[in-house]
Amino acid sequence: MAKMRVELTPRAAEQLDELPNVIHARVRDVLSRLEKWPAISGAKPLSGQLAGRYRIRTGDYRVQFYAVGDRIVVEKIGHRDGFYEG
Repeated sequence: MAKMRVELTPRAAEQLDELPNVIHARVRDVLSRLEKWPAISGAKPLSGQLAGRYRIRTGDYRVQFYAVGDRIVVEKIGHRDGFYEG
């Protein structure tokens, strides 16, 4: 199976840059795992207004993404507190 290309929206890239170093490294590991989509564990489909999107967690942090063609688009990275608001 071909590797997926993982892309970050400008907002997600900014959120990644603002993370503490330890968390930044853990999120980078998650992004590497997303290249193997859909053969990864831990991704949960979202519902409601976020239907069609997924989230994967690392500790108290979440990565929200969706798949389109051969790409994974990461659109949000952040702490679980308030993650699904706004």
